[in-house]
Amino acid sequence: MHRLERLLRPRSIAVFGGSFAANVVQQCRKMGFAGEVWPVHPTKPEVHGVKAYRGVDDLPGVPDAAFVGVNRLLTIDIVRQLRERGAGGAICFAAGFLEAGADDADGARLQDELLAAAGDMPIIGPNCYGLINYADGALLWPDQHGGERLEGGRGVAILTQSSNIAINMTMQKRGLPLAYVMTAGNQAQTGLSELALGLIEDERVSALGLHIEGFDSVTGLEKLAARARELRKPIVAMKVGRSEQARAGALSHTASLAGSDAASDAFMRRLGIARVDSIPAFLETLKLLHVCGPLPGNKLSSMSCSGGEASVMADAAEGRPLVFPKLDDAHRASVKETLGPLVAVANPLDYHTFIWNNEDAMRQTFTAMVSDRFDLNALVLDFPRNDRCSDADWQPTLRAFRAALTAKSARGAVVASMPENMPEGEAKALVAQGVVPLFGIGETMDAVEAAHFIGAAWSKPASTAVGDRAALVGETQVLDEATAKALLREDGLNVPAGIVAASVADAVDAAGKIGFPLALKALGVAHKSETGAVRLNLRDADTVRSVAEALLPLGTGLFVEKMIEGGVAELIVGITHDALFGPVMTIGTGGVLVELLQDSATLLLPASRDEIERALRGLKMFPLLEGYRGRPKADLRAAIEAIAKIGAFAQAENIEELDINPLIVCGEGKGAWIADALLVRRTQ
Repeated sequence: MHRLERLLRPRSIAVFGGSFAANVVQQCRKMGFAGEVWPVHPTKPEVHGVKAYRGVDDLPGVPDAAFVGVNRLLTIDIVRQLRERGAGGAICFAAGFLEAGADDADGARLQDELLAAAGDMPIIGPNCYGLINYADGALLWPDQHGGERLEGGRGVAILTQSSNIAINMTMQKRGLPLAYVMTAGNQAQTGLSELALGLIEDERVSALGLHIEGFDSVTGLEKLAARARELRKPIVAMKVGRSEQARAGALSHTASLAGSDAASDAFMRRLGIARVDSIPAFLETLKLLHVCGPLPGNKLSSMSCSGGEASVMADAAEGRPLVFPKLDDAHRASVKETLGPLVAVANPLDYHTFIWNNEDAMRQTFTAMVSDRFDLNALVLDFPRNDRCSDADWQPTLRAFRAALTAKSARGAVVASMPENMPEGEAKALVAQGVVPLFGIGETMDAVEAAHFIGAAWSKPASTAVGDRAALVGETQVLDEATAKALLREDGLNVPAGIVAASVADAVDAAGKIGFPLALKALGVAHKSETGAVRLNLRDADTVRSVAEALLPLGTGLFVEKMIEGGVAELIVGITHDALFGPVMTIGTGGVLVELLQDSATLLLPASRDEIERALRGLKMFPLLEGYRGRPKADLRAAIEAIAKIGAFAQAENIEELDINPLIVCGEGKGAWIADALLVRRTQ
C-alpha cells in the first residue's frame, strides 16, 4: 500500500474547524461520499446535520483522513493527537508557517514543530486547500468547485501548487473528466513527487497534470516518471519560470543562455514529461492524453468545410514537429471519388459544403479520408450558439465522422476553432465515444505536440537517472584561457597549439615556433570579441608585433595560438552548475551573436551521444553541419565526440561555469577544435 493510500482514498474523514471545515462536510455530502464524516467542534452539536464531536479522543473511530482548518498553533496540537491515534493523514489548511520565506523565524519554528507533531503520519501543506477525490466523492476541500462525481470509468488527476488555479481548473467546461484535483501547499513534509505517485497508483487515473512552481526532489520526480511509464500514464506539466532573467553579471555566454528554467526544461524532457505554457493548453493536452494516450507519431489529417479553416490548420502546424502528409495517388483518388471534380483534394482537406447535411455522403468522404496511418484525424467543426441557433444540421456531421473513425480503427478529434463554440454537453458526449473534443486550433497543436513528444520519449529507453546533486563547495577560481585549454588538452580534447607570452618580444618568438597563420589574444579578458582583445589570421611577424603592442595593456598577458583552418560551423558548448540538477550542458550556435540568435539546446549530464546528436539536429543552424547549399559537410561525428568529452570533463571537475565558444567544427575527417575557453571552478 502506498504511504498516502488512506489519505487520498479515505473511508472516514475527520473535519476540524469553523466555516471552512463546515464546507468540507457540506461538499462531502453533496458529492455523495459513502464513508463516515466526523465533524469536530468544541460547542456545536452538529454541522450540516452531521453529529459533531468535541475532540480527537471522542471520535468513534480512527480517521483515514482529516481536514485541519484551525489556526496554526492549534493545527500543531491536533496533528499530534491524530498521529498518536493512528490517523492516515491530514490536510493542514492554516497559513503562517514557512511560506513567507526562510527569514520568518516564527514560521520556521512552527513548521519544525508541525513536522515533529506529524512524525511518520502524512501531512499535506500547510497553507494548503487540500484534495478533491471525484472518484470516491471524498472532498477534503473547504470551498466551491466546479467538478462532478466520476461515475465509473477513468479521469485525469491534476496536482497544483496554487489553490486558486486548482479551483479555476475545476470550473472548466471542456468535457475533461476529473478523477482528482489536489494542491500541495508548502510541501513541508510530503512533496509534489510523492503526492503525484500516490495519485497515479489509482487505476481510475488515466493521465496526470502537474502545475509546478518549483521541483521538490530530482530523485522523487525520476521515480514518478519511471512509474508513470510503467503504468502507461502520461504526464503533462505547466512549469512557471520561463520569464526568469538570466543571472546578473554572468561571466560566460552559457550562463546567459542557461538559467534554472532551461535546466528544468531539460529535466522534464529527459523524464518524458511534456511541457506546455498555458492553462488552456494544459487542459487540452490532458484531454487528448485521456482519450487517445500518447501519440505514436506526428502525422495529422484535417477535414473542414472551409478553405479558410484548412489553411489555419496548416499554418498552425508550421514550425512544430507536426506534419500534414500529402495524400498518395490512391488515397487522393479514393477521396476524390466521393467529392466529385469541383473539389481539390489535399491534406488538410476542404470538403466544401456540397455534401453538408448529407450524412451518407459525408460518411463516405470521411471514411475515404480518415486513415490509421495518421496519428490523429481532425474534423474542424464549430457549433452554433445554442441560445440563438439550432445545431440539428451539425449532428449528421458528427455521426459520419464517428462512423469513419470506427471503420478505420483510427484516432480522431473534433476541433472547435474557438473554445466557446463547443458546448460542454457535446464535448462530454465525444469523450464518452472515444473522440477527443479540442478547444482552439493553437491549443490543439500544443496538445498534439505534447502527446507526440511523450509517445516519442516512451518509444526509447529511459535516460540515465540524474539523482539529487551535492552543492559545489570551495572558493571560486576563474582560470585564464591558456590554463583552461591546457586542462582540456590533457583530457584528450582537440586544442590548437598555443604559447603564453609575457611581452611583445615573447609573442613574436612564440609565433616563429608555432607557425602562421595565428590568433593573438589578451589573457584574463572574459569577452574578448566585445573588448577587441582578440585578433585573428595574423600571417607575419611584423603584424604579430604591432598587434601584441596593442593587446598587451588589455589583460594579464598574451596568448599566441595556431589558427584553426577549414571551419564549417561554430558551436557554443557550455556547462553551468544548477543548484538542483548539478552540471547542465548548453549546446548552440556559437560566435559573438550567441545571445542574439538564442539558438541553443540544454541537456542534463550525463548525456548520451544520442541525446547530444538529437540536440544538435534540433538547432536552426544544423543544416550548416550537413552541407547547406553545397557547402562542405562538417565532421559531425567529431563534434558529437568532442561535446561528449566536454560533458565528461565537466562531471569530473568541480566546475561552476565552462564556456567553449566557439567549438569550430571542420570538414569531414578534420575534427572539432576548441578555439576559446573560459573556466570557473571551485577550489577545495
